[in-house]
Amino acid sequence: MSLDARRQVVTEEFQRVQDVCWENGWTDGLPVVPPTESAVLEMLSLVPDDPSTVLGRMEPSSALVTLEKLAINAVMAGCLPEYFPVVVASVKAALDRDFNLGGHAATTGGAAQVIIVNGPIAKNLGISGDAGCFGPGYRANATIGRALRLAIRNIGKCIPGGMDKATQSTPGRYSFCFAENEDRSPWEPHQVTLGFPLNANVVTVAGIRGVHNTIFTSGTGIKWSPGIEVLDGFVSNMKAGGISNYYQIGSGAQLIIVLCPEHAAEISADQFTKLDIQEYIFQNARMAISELVGRTHYGNHIWPDWVDETNPEYLVPIVQAKEDVVVLVAGGEGRHSTWMAGWGVTRMKSEQIALLGEK
Repeated sequence: MSLDARRQVVTEEFQRVQDVCWENGWTDGLPVVPPTESAVLEMLSLVPDDPSTVLGRMEPSSALVTLEKLAINAVMAGCLPEYFPVVVASVKAALDRDFNLGGHAATTGGAAQVIIVNGPIAKNLGISGDAGCFGPGYRANATIGRALRLAIRNIGKCIPGGMDKATQSTPGRYSFCFAENEDRSPWEPHQVTLGFPLNANVVTVAGIRGVHNTIFTSGTGIKWSPGIEVLDGFVSNMKAGGISNYYQIGSGAQLIIVLCPEHAAEISADQFTKLDIQEYIFQNARMAISELVGRTHYGNHIWPDWVDETNPEYLVPIVQAKEDVVVLVAGGEGRHSTWMAGWGVTRMKSEQIALLGEK
């Protein structure tokens, strides 16, 4: 196995390596692991293809993505070699044309790219879907998510002040990767919903505008059953000025609901399936034309022909179809759940993780 990347001779002093990476724009501002030839070769050792294998072109620069280039960024991000197949699958999904990586990587809206992992590999690698899974504290989560972001920066040339036009950006652009908490979910895991076998290892990538954390204490029994209270709480949170999804249902806007295990159990106890949740959100998370026209994101609105803009009372759904609501379970104890507003011109993409020796 040989490498073709351009080499640069740098003193082995750690700080000098950091300086060179910063001077060349190769880092997100955090320290990086020096991508020595031996480290890159070790990163490539668990994928069956030649390092020169081309995965596609990465926007916004339209540069070729090879396994070698990707391995360099995975080393810099701090990945262990066993994480690399997950990184490869994530990048393959992100390079899909419908994912429109160049659009939401460069947008002024500062969208983040999220990696969601399903299957036995999550446990095997320690990719957390438990307490604090969106945040720090998990090596696999942090470095896999960062590898994708460094590749977007270094291969896609998406650098703030250059092709990255984010007005304020988001911390999710450092790293955002988590697993579904399949053990605590009362429903089939996401890979099964997608049509993969239960034991399939799958990544799903999504472009999101934001993460909306919501707390529902539940259990009052005054008006709603606990499960309905949670779903109604989501709907109330979604019906607010400035939620861009309402304006971009015609260009593919989706959303993700991530239920904590306690809320998932209550909703399931109310006999709701994942399909029922999708239908509930689709039918109830709607805003009147009078609340949308001429406000916030209206200047960039993209509505299907069936939206009656002449009727001020017409209710526009937050997504074009119930299938555009993705339902997951993740997190630990505590009554906090989340919904993630999808960036307007993208479609989530999934890819099965190819492991060495698998056919």
